[in-house]
Amino acid sequence: MMYRPHPFSWVPAEGQRHATTDSKPRHGYHGVTVRTLCSQKVTADNSDIGWLWPTCSSCNTRAHELAGVPEAGDGAE
Repeated sequence: MMYRPHPFSWVPAEGQRHATTDSKPRHGYHGVTVRTLCSQKVTADNSDIGWLWPTCSSCNTRAHELAGVPEAGDGAE
């Protein structure tokens, strides 16, 4: 079983970095269609440039909730 510290993984797709709770294939997500935390179905693009795309704000908010970690700048200390 692959180590996964949170119940989601980050996946670059369609010009943004999204998060998904779909199981991660052994070979990674490249070319795999996943359901994101922002409720989209996207096909992963695990290219070098894909990891430099901006993070989907909806996925980021949901990922922080699932991880139990407040988002930066939300006033929590």
